[in-house]
Amino acid sequence: MSGQPTELTQDTLLAGRVRLSQPAAGYRVAIDPVFLAAAVPAGGGDVVLDVGTGVGAAALCLAWRVAGCRVTGLESQAPMARLAMANVEANQLQDRIVILIGDLLRPPPRLSPASFDHVMANPPHLSGATATPPPDPGKAASNVEGEAKLADWVKFCLTMAKPQGCVTLVHRADRLDQLLVDLRGQAGEIIVFPLWPGGARPATRVLVRARKGSAAPTRLAAGLVLHEVDGSYSAAAQAVLRDGAALAL
Repeated sequence: MSGQPTELTQDTLLAGRVRLSQPAAGYRVAIDPVFLAAAVPAGGGDVVLDVGTGVGAAALCLAWRVAGCRVTGLESQAPMARLAMANVEANQLQDRIVILIGDLLRPPPRLSPASFDHVMANPPHLSGATATPPPDPGKAASNVEGEAKLADWVKFCLTMAKPQGCVTLVHRADRLDQLLVDLRGQAGEIIVFPLWPGGARPATRVLVRARKGSAAPTRLAAGLVLHEVDGSYSAAAQAVLRDGAALAL
């Protein structure tokens, strides 16, 4: 994915409050970045790093919800990063969101360790050792781990967070054990927040938040049910997806 995608769609998040341009084919923004942004307990004046920002969905949702916070998005795919920059301008948030092109294994020198109040990430959900990458290279880079493994994502997020800063991730529920192992010894006050599909089905996604340097115990939260019996979004899910409400983990 060396150049700008030729076909784009113009979409919105938060019931039209956030405008989003994204590729018509390949990786498409779903609900994960919206819930990720809702789970970050940022306040006005806080500085936040969005690792693997893509087209900027989570960064834009967080900046819309928390007036006064400043967000830096890091994206390794230059075409996606350029789309994120355009989306920041389209939403008139240039004064609060900065997009950097760079790899977490070789971060830009502008990123200083231990300088962010909050770090959030939506790492590739599939292990490169077992997954078959999709044919679209952009989608493959977003969905399947490359050189950077999950442990590298966690290490980088913790490195960039201030002492006692929060790291928030959204990931597959079936990789929760690995995620907890990667956090162990480096962070505490871990909260696991399942996103239940509804209808007694098991959760496929979890939000995980941890505090750097804390020794507080891990807590399993009740989580949130995404869908009603008829398949429509629950009132709690709509509050996040449509109204931009925060999640109280």
